[in-house]
Amino acid sequence: MEKGLEQTLESFQIRKSKAEKFILLGGIAMVVAVLMFALFSEQGMVVPGIIIGVVAAVLLVMGLSGFSKVTHDFKHNFLVKMMGELIEDGVYEPKNGLSHHQVYATEFLKKADRFKTEDMIRGKIDGVSFISSDVKLEERRVRHTKNGTQTYYVTYFLGRIFVFEFNKEFDGYLQCLEQGRPTVNRRYDKIQLESIEFNKKFTTYATNPHSAFYVLTPHFMESMMKFERENPGKLGFSFLDTKLYVGINNNKDTFELTMFRKIDKQLIESFKKDIQVIYDLVDDLKLNNDIFKK
Repeated sequence: MEKGLEQTLESFQIRKSKAEKFILLGGIAMVVAVLMFALFSEQGMVVPGIIIGVVAAVLLVMGLSGFSKVTHDFKHNFLVKMMGELIEDGVYEPKNGLSHHQVYATEFLKKADRFKTEDMIRGKIDGVSFISSDVKLEERRVRHTKNGTQTYYVTYFLGRIFVFEFNKEFDGYLQCLEQGRPTVNRRYDKIQLESIEFNKKFTTYATNPHSAFYVLTPHFMESMMKFERENPGKLGFSFLDTKLYVGINNNKDTFELTMFRKIDKQLIESFKKDIQVIYDLVDDLKLNNDIFKK
């Protein structure tokens, strides 16, 4: 099994290295072409510069196309199988993600001008059904300069959203946020909890303060703090109806191959850690029992 894994990873790495060589050579050739235009155009180097530029463009297109194909095959062949083995009823869909409705149902993410989701995973952990995906949200901004008006986009969320399903409804609506505030007109009240440390880290909003204290027991708050310490980024927890939404805004795009980073067991272990986050949420927050639900 171990030898088979190494051979599989090596075959992907060989293809990836070939694509990277084309990209590297194309980049070098493009620099040479630009320098020839800039420094030696008056010495009759325009035509050779054009030729080198064309060659550079071809090499770059070949390299980028090859890298994209390796990424596609790695996700659809290797990672799909790995997710199925690591997660009960696990399904991994690289090109799909949470819908607009599912993302904004968190009630702590404002509507984006540019919206992208991918790398969707769904399945069960200890009997708790979940679905998650990478999410990128961008806000359109305009600035005025002496050359006219410029439009640009600023990313305000790049990370992962998790949705956990329950068999019972929560009594009221509850959010614990490291940044931002509820994005809907629901009557949320800001409340203070007994834990000073928790209040410093999270701002808590609830439609039913009594229910919030019932859910956020000292043990449960400590579990949330533990998860926060182990997962860099800004966290958001939202208890709504029969679902728990968790957002991790960590400026990270998961399950992606990186240029010039080797495909090996160390990379696979890093992907497994990204999956372990789901197990940690279920285990740390005890999502597989009913102690914090009425």
